[in-house]
Amino acid sequence: MKLIIAILFFTIGLSHYGHSQTFELKGEVKDQYQEPVAFASIFLLTVTDSVLVKGTSADENGVFLFSDIAEGLYFLKASYVGQMSDNLAIEILKDTKIGALILEQHTEELNEVTVVSNKPVVERKVDRIVFNVENTVLSQNSSWNILSQTPGVIVMNDDLKVRNQATTVYINNRKVQLSAEEVRSLLENYQGENIKSVEVIHNPPASYDAEGGSILNIVTSKNLSIGYKGNVNAGYTQGVFPKYNFGTSHFYKTKKLNLNASYNYAPKKEYKNTINNTNFMDDSGIVSIWDTDFDQVIRSNNHSAGLVVDYEFDDKNSLSLTSNAQFQPKRDADFFQETTIKNGAGVLDSIFNTNSFFNEKKNNISGDLTFKHQFKNQGNITANAHYTYFDLDRNQNVNSNYFLPSGSFLRDFNFSTLADQQIDIKTAQIDYTDYLGSVFFETGVKGSFIDSESRLDYFLQNNGTEFIPNLSDDYTYDESVYAGYFSLSKDWEKWSLKTGLRAEQTESSGLSVNVADMNKLSYFELFPSLYVLHNINEHHSLSFDYARKVQRPRYEDLNPFRTYINERTFEEGNPNLTPSFSHNLNLNYTLNQEYFFDFYYRDNGMYISTLTFQDNDNFVLRDITQNVLESTSYGFDFTYGKSITNNWYLYSYISIFHEDESFIALQSDEYSYKNSFNGAYVDLTNYITLSKDGSFKGELGFTYLSGFLQGSFIQEESTNLTVGLRKSFLKNRAVLSISANDLLNKSNAFVSSKYLNQDNGYLTVPETQYVKFGFTYNFGNFRLEDNQRDIEKIERERLE
Repeated sequence: MKLIIAILFFTIGLSHYGHSQTFELKGEVKDQYQEPVAFASIFLLTVTDSVLVKGTSADENGVFLFSDIAEGLYFLKASYVGQMSDNLAIEILKDTKIGALILEQHTEELNEVTVVSNKPVVERKVDRIVFNVENTVLSQNSSWNILSQTPGVIVMNDDLKVRNQATTVYINNRKVQLSAEEVRSLLENYQGENIKSVEVIHNPPASYDAEGGSILNIVTSKNLSIGYKGNVNAGYTQGVFPKYNFGTSHFYKTKKLNLNASYNYAPKKEYKNTINNTNFMDDSGIVSIWDTDFDQVIRSNNHSAGLVVDYEFDDKNSLSLTSNAQFQPKRDADFFQETTIKNGAGVLDSIFNTNSFFNEKKNNISGDLTFKHQFKNQGNITANAHYTYFDLDRNQNVNSNYFLPSGSFLRDFNFSTLADQQIDIKTAQIDYTDYLGSVFFETGVKGSFIDSESRLDYFLQNNGTEFIPNLSDDYTYDESVYAGYFSLSKDWEKWSLKTGLRAEQTESSGLSVNVADMNKLSYFELFPSLYVLHNINEHHSLSFDYARKVQRPRYEDLNPFRTYINERTFEEGNPNLTPSFSHNLNLNYTLNQEYFFDFYYRDNGMYISTLTFQDNDNFVLRDITQNVLESTSYGFDFTYGKSITNNWYLYSYISIFHEDESFIALQSDEYSYKNSFNGAYVDLTNYITLSKDGSFKGELGFTYLSGFLQGSFIQEESTNLTVGLRKSFLKNRAVLSISANDLLNKSNAFVSSKYLNQDNGYLTVPETQYVKFGFTYNFGNFRLEDNQRDIEKIERERLE
């Protein structure tokens, strides 16, 4: 804790570095005929390297004003629609008023790389935080890096988390329907120059589905140019095994038509090692010690394609079609597991080895059709229809051999499984927005319909092939959700208020061949939300928000099937899972729009958690998903970003948190046990401009996590040190990057579960130490805004 406090004071202290008296600069812009140029752009540049310090626009009379300018020598320059002024050298020693900047017709253009600001701006709005990164030091990074440096975001095992909960990524209010690994791959290849801002929505308002936690919404830059642009990109990553990715995207825009097509291919070979220890016990103490060394080699081929077509019939009516397809024709794995078994005194009893092989195929195809009508006033109505088809086939063969300490063969145990799953998702939605006087009003209705069918066949392979009915199953799950909502919001001079209410009626049923009763649920729930923001003055603001949310079981978690590592280690689904409801509260204080202090509390309710239990009688270790009895989270976050110099920007984020879960310990006489942890997270990342023209940039990042709660486990501390370089050339059309991760080899942590009669733990080491190379080339009118869109459907999120 002393380390955390020291780092907190260090980051605050840096804010006073280089502070000195500031001044104002006034002037006006005129053309060569001495006429005022309304709304011209004015740039204040450094003399040494012409990097942008500040930018502003003139008013309708051509008058402009800069404030908070530090002492020094600068260049002043203005531009407007192909016209520009010469550089005007000016020394700021006091409040200054100049004559007119004269715009004349020139053929050359402003150097593209000079318009680079030093400091991203964070805005607190009534229901979200807006992180503005356009034309800042962060904009040359990948979208993944920008999101990982967004205030309040934690990166943990390739997952983006906000306040210790998984978050959902949107692009232009369209949900990115991919797994955590696929989201990272997408964002690492999505250029940061396209991002205008990132919105952090801790408590999504009533217009969003009641299911889910926080949202990270990427808002892309707008450009109304007409024409064609495209890019090709490739990446190479060297870990234990080399990995590759290739992609291309193309965008064509006319006055009425926007067309975007993309394709990506990522063949992978991955390695992961897990060291596991389990101490089985009885009333007298430890009776058997199992130590396992588990190697995994996974090979996969992933194809993804997207198509977006937008057509504007006129300025009032438009139609959009979005289609995403993900094909995984191959994903196979070789698992090798060696387990030594000792008695309670530590004497070797036996050894068994398990070789297993599985292969799977997965397809995920979706289509989304949206019609929008804009009324004569500011209101509009939107109608949307969506369909997703998901298909998964998985086969597995497992062979175990048992040996005496001398190496003599004892026996073997062999089995195989065949599994498949098909899911259909259909949704329909209508939304209406308008102003009721000065109050902004939103309302809408939605229907969601999910059909899921799953099958698992289990075969013993010891003496021929024998079908085992009680370990096999067919499972059918159907769900319908009907929702309606309204929301009201209004801004005053110093106050902003937003409130809303969402109502959802849910009908679901699950039928298993091996479970006699059908699991049926029918419930109606209300989900209120409230947001209040008060700007006390230009330096201080306070905000408060509250929302009630629901967590529904993922379809895969409802399957009562088992996925085996060997006959004594497996995970299984739970058809008796029920939705959990949470209450989320946040209290925030902002100082000078630079220092952000956030206090949060979450009553997670009967949260759905994956728990691990050891069966001491049968020497079995199993993972099972179940509802906990109760769970709470609360903490304090501090965020601050500072331009230390013109070429050095420091981002800092510190979180001090508490997590707890109370659950039924199934293998401990169903005793109620509470697992809790108090921890801290620190992120210090440095962005450095290494060239005068801003085309060469570097990054050095450090993160520290004191520990974390993972269901029945406690994770120990971890540290990650990263470094990266990025070079733009050929007038920003080409970008070459290199990065290295986990330089200290301390980003993976041991996790353990020790309570009552449970004593097990493991250390998993995937390929976190790697060097990655990336290359992107843009062609055509590459400054066009693209309409890249991912389908926004909360129902699809539960596929993963």
